[in-house]
Amino acid sequence: MKKLNLITTLLALLIVLMGCKKETKITECTFSYAPWAACSNNIQIRTHTSGPTGCSGSPSADSIQRPCIILPSVQIGNQTWTIENLDTANYRNGDPIPQVQDVIAWSILTTGAWCYYENKGENGTTYGRLYNCYAVNDPRGLAPNGYHIPTDKEWTTLTDYLGGESVAGIKMKSISGWQNNGNGTNTSGFSGLSGGFRDYYGNFNSIGANGYWWSSTEYDFNFAWYRYLGHNNGNVSRSYSNNRFGFSVRCVKD
Repeated sequence: MKKLNLITTLLALLIVLMGCKKETKITECTFSYAPWAACSNNIQIRTHTSGPTGCSGSPSADSIQRPCIILPSVQIGNQTWTIENLDTANYRNGDPIPQVQDVIAWSILTTGAWCYYENKGENGTTYGRLYNCYAVNDPRGLAPNGYHIPTDKEWTTLTDYLGGESVAGIKMKSISGWQNNGNGTNTSGFSGLSGGFRDYYGNFNSIGANGYWWSSTEYDFNFAWYRYLGHNNGNVSRSYSNNRFGFSVRCVKD
């Protein structure tokens, strides 16, 4: 009987000890990668850099790659510019950019959004989408891989190459579509369109008369630099605007 009691006690102690054993925590394997490299031979690569401490396993590959998107473009000096306004509803990583049609909702935005002029899809077919500057400078990237949104300095490089702001506009405007016979010669190949804009309050203005394009360069916390072309002259004008305005976007090849 004593022997049986001893065995029972030992078994009970063993069960208690097993119950006290700590569970082994499995660290989720979320690996880190370097930023995407510039396109080379139409391929873009990013390399695995590290994984979290205690993570078992390894990344699926030491580096991953994807094909570069090729957009209709033109070489102007040492730069390659897209010849159409951007027309994407997603950031570079695939996340959707909200479409905001409501006037009040647009006027209070502090994050990225897009719309068609007057919320009409047929305007998007010709002029692309209008984006606020929160979308332009979102860290997920508005431009497709292989491209970027031009900085204020890159816009200046373009206009300087075309002879300066006072004459570059006529060379950048498309040969049709501008009201009051305000068309350009498009000798640069830029094919600038009069896509208008959406203002701070959500109102639409100037389609057919003026075209507006963001730069990625901030003027201050709430404003950024942009360029615009008008139907009544051959200038390229430089100014800054509140980030809530909706302008067209062009891209420059990396």
